[in-house]
Order: sequence, then structure tokens, then C-alpha cells
Amino acid sequence: MFILTCPLIMEQENRGQSAWIEIISKYNQPDMRKSIWQIINSLGPYLLLWVAMYFSLQISYFLTLGLAVIAAGFLVRVFIIFHDCGHGSFFRSKRTNKLVGTFLGSLVFTPYDRWHLDHAIHHKTVGNLDKRGQGDVMTLTVEEYEKLSKGKKLYYRIYRNPITIFAIAPFILFVIWFRFTRKGMGKSERHSVYISNLIILAFCSAGILLMGWKAFLMIQLPVIYIATVAGVWLFYVQHQFEDVIWTREQDWDYQKMALEGSSYLKFPRVLQWFSGNIGFHHIHHLSPKIPNYKLEKCHKENSMFESIKPVDFLASMRTIKLRLWDEKAGQLISFRQLRRATVGG
Repeated sequence: MFILTCPLIMEQENRGQSAWIEIISKYNQPDMRKSIWQIINSLGPYLLLWVAMYFSLQISYFLTLGLAVIAAGFLVRVFIIFHDCGHGSFFRSKRTNKLVGTFLGSLVFTPYDRWHLDHAIHHKTVGNLDKRGQGDVMTLTVEEYEKLSKGKKLYYRIYRNPITIFAIAPFILFVIWFRFTRKGMGKSERHSVYISNLIILAFCSAGILLMGWKAFLMIQLPVIYIATVAGVWLFYVQHQFEDVIWTREQDWDYQKMALEGSSYLKFPRVLQWFSGNIGFHHIHHLSPKIPNYKLEKCHKENSMFESIKPVDFLASMRTIKLRLWDEKAGQLISFRQLRRATVGG
């Protein structure tokens, strides 16, 4: 019986795989006109807002901060373009992707090769409990956490605290941490850090010469702070949500992990636009070669995605309390749920 059915199962699995590969291949090519237009409608308003914020300083700093929130939204869109360039999905030319991505990444204080090499590992290991630690948010299993010393438990609790992850870490990561090379970095990673630092230095120097250091910092600091907080929060909820699946290496499957280990964030239209459609993260992980402006189209035009449960804005906020992976239950849980289970046991 096994000899008869096994080839049939394998044939069905191969057909299923070829089906989704055939679907995503229709969307894998960038559209030059759309790519250029997205750069214009993202970078253009961002630069204009800088001018508006400079003049708003003479009226009210509260007005400046209000404009900074909008500017941060455009900066998130700039980061999404940088992100697509690293996947080779924004332009057909690898050289063009790198040149545009390096420049735009520097506006978000992010070195091109350093970030994208880590991000490539993230795509290859997302949801794999045996390959955590690079390009993702540190998440321990219940068993791993319970084996820690009191000091290490405290460290993990501080690390996973929303204030640390969303209010403190983003600014430190992008503005400070990315300015330095680290041991074990390859040549391209180190060079990307140096080049990024030079572009940032030139940008900051020009800004200070044009408007003075005080006005420059009063604009740049809130913009980069809000943008990095929003970016880290988006990255967080893309793989830390109530129905997410994580598995061990032997059970890890590319398609399943893309569709069930990455969220479909169904946000209000304006948030979807500012976040560059990255809420269709299940499609992005299925094929990183799809440019961001085709992700929604791919999702809507194919019935295989109809069963994907969306995560709305309120549901995404609930994910903040989830801190540990419970392998027995197959879900993320909070520290409060762990205490209840321990007391109940």
C-alpha cells in the first residue's frame, strides 16, 4: 500500500508546488515606470516636508512635530524601496538596485549590504526554531526560558518589554549600531557601512550648513525616531502574531512558513500606502522578487490566498504581549499565560 500511494502523494505535492511557483512568476518582474514613480512620490514629498518643517520652526514646534509624523511615513516608504532593491525586485539591473538602494538606505541610516545579508538569512530561516538569532527578534521557547538563571530571565524580560523593543532599540539600532562594523563581517558588508556613513555625513553636513545644527537636529531627530519605531513595529508584527506557526528544522516548509509564518496585515488604506504594501508579507515571503507595488495584486487575483486570515490593526497591537513560543501548544504566549500554566500545573 505504501509503495502504491507514496508516488501519488509526491506527485500531488509537486503539482501544488509548481502551482504556486507558476502563480508568483507572473508578478516577479519590476515595472520601470512604476518603480520610478514610487521613488518620486516617496522621496519628493519627503524632501518637500523637510522644507516645510524648517519654516514651521518659526511658527510652532508642535507644527514641526506634526509634519515630522507625516515625513516619517514617507521615510518608511523610502525604506521599503531600499528593501526591494536588496531583493533585486525594484529594478532589473543589479547595479541599479545597489546604487539606488545604497543612497535611499542612507537616508534611513541603514548600510545596504550589511542589512540585506542579514535580511537574506531571515528569509531562509524565518519560523525555524533551530536557526534563530540573525535578522529576527529574539524569541525563546518556554522550555528555554525556564532553564535560564534569574539574571538571564530578567535580561530577556527587559529585551522583550515593549518600551525596549519599540521605544529605545529602534533608534539605537539604526542611528548608532549600524554605524559600526563587527567582527566576522565580509568585505562588502564593511564597505557598505563606510559608504553609508559617508553619505550620512554629507547629508548631515549639508543640512547643518543650510539651516544650522539646532534646526537640523530639531527636524532630523523626531523624523528618524518615528520612522525607525514604525519600521521595527512593522517588522515585529510580521512574524509575531497570534496564529503564527514556528517549527523545528525537520518540519520546516518554505511555502507553509511563508503563508502561515508571515502575517497578512490588513491595515487602513493610508497605512497600507505609507508602509509600501509590506503588510502583504505572506506574499513577500513566498516570493521576495515581487516588487511591493504588485503584492496586493498578487494576493487579490489568486484564490490560493483567500484562506489567509488577516491581522487587523487592533489584532496587531495585541501581539505586543506575546513573548515566548510554547512548543507543546504550538503558539506564542505571554508571561502571564506562562504563570497561569505553572500555577495550574
